[in-house]
Order: sequence, then C-alpha cells, then structure tokens
Amino acid sequence: VQLQASGGGSVQAGGSLRLSCAASGRAFRNYSAGWFRQAPGQEREFVATTTWGGTTYYADAVKGRFTISRDNAKNALYLQMNNLEPEDTAIYYCAAQSLSATYTSPASYHYWGQGTQVTVSS
Repeated sequence: VQLQASGGGSVQAGGSLRLSCAASGRAFRNYSAGWFRQAPGQEREFVATTTWGGTTYYADAVKGRFTISRDNAKNALYLQMNNLEPEDTAIYYCAAQSLSATYTSPASYHYWGQGTQVTVSS
C-alpha cells in the first residue's frame, strides 16, 4: 500500500489542523493505520492508531485533543488536531501495517507516507 500525507501547516497555539493520508494499492480496510511524529533531534514517536477493526489508541500527550479516524470507502486516514501546543511541532507521518503487531512501535509499520510538517507557534 502507498501512503501520502497532507494537511500540515503553521498555526498558533490553541489552533486546529486536520491531517489526511491517502492510501492506494491493496485494500486499505485490511490494515491498521496510524500517525507518528518526529521533531528535530528526536526519535519518531507514536501519536495515534486505528486498527483494521476500528479500535483506536492515543499517546497520552494527545489524548483529548487529537482524534484519529478512517474512511475505508475513500481509502483515507485522518487526524483531527485541536488545541495545538508548540510541543506538537513536528513532521507527521502516516503509516500502515497488516499485522496486529505492537501498535505504538514504529518498527511494527512497514508502509509509510512522506510526512507533512506541522508548526505551532506560541
């Protein structure tokens, strides 16, 4: 499956952005898919994921502010980000996996989008 992320941008703290990830290739509905982010000088970290069965998981840092969703009919994954904080500044990547491996580990995902920059100013 091929993934392409979009929707990043620059916002002030407290603002909102919606990221999208378009999937092509194999049936997206059969994959668990998620969002990761990487800030300069830091490791890639888990943000949120939705399994092929629809269960969602969130990193503690984004719970209550971010919402992950998917539309299998459109082969799309979304991340609604509200009440953004400067600490959310990073490149955001969408990813997918066909196994039920550890959902919070980047190593579990074998398909990655190219990333989209999110910058939050104070």
